Amino acid sequence: MHFINPYFLWGLLAVGIPIIIHLFNFRRFKKVYFSNVSFLEELKVQTQKYSRLKHLLILAMRILAIICLVLAFAQPYLPFMGNKKAIQGKNVVSIYVDNSFSMESVADETKLLDVAKQKAREIVSAYPNSDLFQLLTNDFEGKHQHLFSKEEFLQLLDEVEISPSVRKLPEILKRQNDVLNLSPQTNKASYLISDFQKSVTLFDAIQNDTNVSTYLIPVIPQKSNNLYIDSCWFDSPILQLNKNVKLNVKIKNASDIAYEKIPLKLIINGNQRAVASFDVKEKDELTMSVSYRITESGYQSGYVELTDYPIVYDDKFYFSYNVAKNIAVMLINGSEESQYLNKIYQLDSVFTLSNVNERNIDYAAFRNNDLIVLNGLKTISTGLTQELKRFVDNGGSLLVFPATNIDFESYRQFSTTLNINTYENKDSTDTRVEQLNIHHPVFADVFEKLPENIDLPKVFSFYTFASKQLTRKEYLLRMLNNKDFLTACITGKGIVYQSAVPLDASWSNFPRHAIFVPALLNIALQSQPITKLFYTIGNDESIALKNINLQGEDVLKLKNEALGFDVIPEHKNMDSQLEVSFHNQVKQAENYKLFAGKDLVSNISFNYDRNESRLDFYTIKEIEQQLKDKQLNNFTLIESGKKHLGMLIKEINQGIKLWKLFVILALIFLLGEVVLIRLWK
Repeated sequence: MHFINPYFLWGLLAVGIPIIIHLFNFRRFKKVYFSNVSFLEELKVQTQKYSRLKHLLILAMRILAIICLVLAFAQPYLPFMGNKKAIQGKNVVSIYVDNSFSMESVADETKLLDVAKQKAREIVSAYPNSDLFQLLTNDFEGKHQHLFSKEEFLQLLDEVEISPSVRKLPEILKRQNDVLNLSPQTNKASYLISDFQKSVTLFDAIQNDTNVSTYLIPVIPQKSNNLYIDSCWFDSPILQLNKNVKLNVKIKNASDIAYEKIPLKLIINGNQRAVASFDVKEKDELTMSVSYRITESGYQSGYVELTDYPIVYDDKFYFSYNVAKNIAVMLINGSEESQYLNKIYQLDSVFTLSNVNERNIDYAAFRNNDLIVLNGLKTISTGLTQELKRFVDNGGSLLVFPATNIDFESYRQFSTTLNINTYENKDSTDTRVEQLNIHHPVFADVFEKLPENIDLPKVFSFYTFASKQLTRKEYLLRMLNNKDFLTACITGKGIVYQSAVPLDASWSNFPRHAIFVPALLNIALQSQPITKLFYTIGNDESIALKNINLQGEDVLKLKNEALGFDVIPEHKNMDSQLEVSFHNQVKQAENYKLFAGKDLVSNISFNYDRNESRLDFYTIKEIEQQLKDKQLNNFTLIESGKKHLGMLIKEINQGIKLWKLFVILALIFLLGEVVLIRLWK
């Protein structure tokens, strides 16, 4: 037992007053004359024993009454769950209400979100009107970074609705602690009301703030089944007009039951392009493929869909892609143009080819090209090196065919700046290409299976590459002497391909070999800017887009006419890219269109976070064990049960108050004294 006002315990000295009164009876004796002495002796014998007992009982009643009154003024209480002392003074309180999709589940025919909001009201009711409160939800809005009065908090609480945003427990706690620690008040408490999904409740990543008392309040949902689409992707990132493509769809079953013959639909630009069915076992997943033919160029949008109840928000998965109308290739030539390159990039109308001499380069045109080919340059100037680095860093592709008599020093500086292979020296040894990397995207679709005795290019002379540790380098072709013949180095956001030989018949037969055509075509196809198929609401707050120029009064807008959605996102130019930030403007999973003025510049798809689809929750016992194992001593798990949460919070903060009990006991003892005096004759 502890006391709020322990100094009142000095009042226990007052217990000595009735003791002194009873020990020293200051009454004056009065003479009474009796005619019969024998009667007096009989009366004395009969009353002496009872009188002594009566006085002792009265003394006890008075002592106990004084003790109880003193204790009542000292305000005793029993600490709650190991709290050392009751909280005194002004409080600052943060309450997190989980409003993610999983809170749409029900418990006792009531939505978990409504249950959580009611618990938040009960928590607030346990505090005085003078205290300040923060309301935090998954939305992380600006207003959730401020402290409010009790009345303002309750108004904000009424506005809370289900949100697509998903937050992990450590970032929620950090938000709460950041606001609480800005307050000068010493009494700081944070409450988290949630269903505590395992996918987001990461106890291992929690940093315990000992300045804040943290209370976990679980709301337990009823068991639900869920079948959902987790993600999708194409077999190849290169999408071409009038070609068949294969879309892979990952489906997960978070249920305790199996599903059979569930239909899966593929919708492209509003038209159903494929349908399939699948079976999946309980607590299992599968990847299935649907194929269709690309019949339109430009920006395309679609979605895959299955049917599942009662959880439906994850039954559709949206995606967008771009089928290039043309691929821009720039050839920067040394002494003369290459007939080999010209013929290849004039084979298909998809390629837009431009030839420039090294002395007449328009650097501003680099940003309008997907692939730049250096053909037969003896030296590479510093200016050209810097512009090529900027081009590659922003996602461009570069292919290098050296001259027959390169300036090794200028090539060394070029290689160092771009962090690629360095041309070291010339080797005139006859050899041939022995290895072809069929796992690299350039050759992945060229061969179904590599023939055993495949004819590969012959080499008469070649440049060797200096030994250099490049973590993102791959060989495409390798010679019999284990030297690289054609390599690819990822640098910045782009890729640089390097050939060990010029396009000269005296060095190799590579330009006339059958492998030359698919290699050069696929390098160009791979140079297309690959946009993400989809983004996740709440996770991807900014995206980078290439080759978008806002002119004059043009405004960038993100639109979805069916939803009536039309916003102007924040954007800024970063070299040749436009960085677009959405800042929680997108709330609904759908396909959207991005316009610069009246021009469509991209299709963008947003999906809900699939972490919410995994209906796996911590139980009460598991939470207790986690808190114990991670030594989160400042955390307390609260099970309110049938007891009003507000009353429980008061007991936590103030302990179980006993002053009323002692007042009642004092009155009982005083009443007992009166009874003894009045009725005991």
